Amino acid sequence: MSMTPPPGWYRDPEHPHLERWWDGTAWTEHRREPAPAGPPPVPGRPPGGEASGRAKVIALTTAGVVLVAAIVTGAFVLRDDGGAEGSTTVTESITPTFAPTSRTPTPTPTPSESTSEPSADDPAVVEDQLNGITVPLLDGWVRPQYIVDDDVLMSTDGTYDCPGDPGVCRHGLVISRTVTSNDETSPESLAKADISDAADYAYDRDLVGKRPFGGIESHEVVKSGPVAVAGRAGYFVRWRVKTAKGPGGYVQSLAFQSSVGTESPVVVRYVFDAGEDGPPLADMDRITKGIRSSGDANGGGVGSSIGPTD
Repeated sequence: MSMTPPPGWYRDPEHPHLERWWDGTAWTEHRREPAPAGPPPVPGRPPGGEASGRAKVIALTTAGVVLVAAIVTGAFVLRDDGGAEGSTTVTESITPTFAPTSRTPTPTPTPSESTSEPSADDPAVVEDQLNGITVPLLDGWVRPQYIVDDDVLMSTDGTYDCPGDPGVCRHGLVISRTVTSNDETSPESLAKADISDAADYAYDRDLVGKRPFGGIESHEVVKSGPVAVAGRAGYFVRWRVKTAKGPGGYVQSLAFQSSVGTESPVVVRYVFDAGEDGPPLADMDRITKGIRSSGDANGGGVGSSIGPTD
């Protein structure tokens, strides 16, 4: 079943440091700086409509604080008049508690949905709202910081000096892309068509034409096969890449159909440096197994009948 996020402010897929308005069917051109932590935006409210709602919340909060202060003052007056037991009971019963709030709107689950699935608020999950998936954030991995490519979902923690052209490199990247320029719909065809571009992107020339690893000298297919992703049939191809400088690495293209919006095909790319400083190769399979459909209680993971093959 396809589920589309409700209208609201979400992380901008093109500029992750900003939030962008999703009108329920498509991205608009409205962007803003992330709002400070506070009550979540009301789904369905158009851009620019927060001011009056925020003013109402502040007014109601202020009125509540005044009311609590008045009741507490009354309780102390009762205590001074000798009603010690009664005043203690009243004072404890009106102690206000504040629950943490999130600025990211979370759809209210229906009776048919499970609340045990990971959400965008889960610190161990990265959400790709455009493609409707969540990806597990494993130990040693962090959300993207100071990365030019907006499609990067996460990277390994820390950087190092590239062994080739001057620049800063990372030992691991996970990238999510929506396939819009290819008429193919077969996950196998999409993965096989993408792997060469993925390798060039990772280890040949970067976005500004430099060669951080001196270029690719050779590659070999080390693994490929069908795999279920978020309850849908997918396919992956994994290459071992040797570079002119440095230890080289592993590149994987994983293709599957999205379960939201137009259900366009999605390709998730994995870039792992080889050598002792690179992330464990098993993380590729762990991340793939942990991909879920956002808001889909039935989505998730590698199926029992479809799994990776050598």
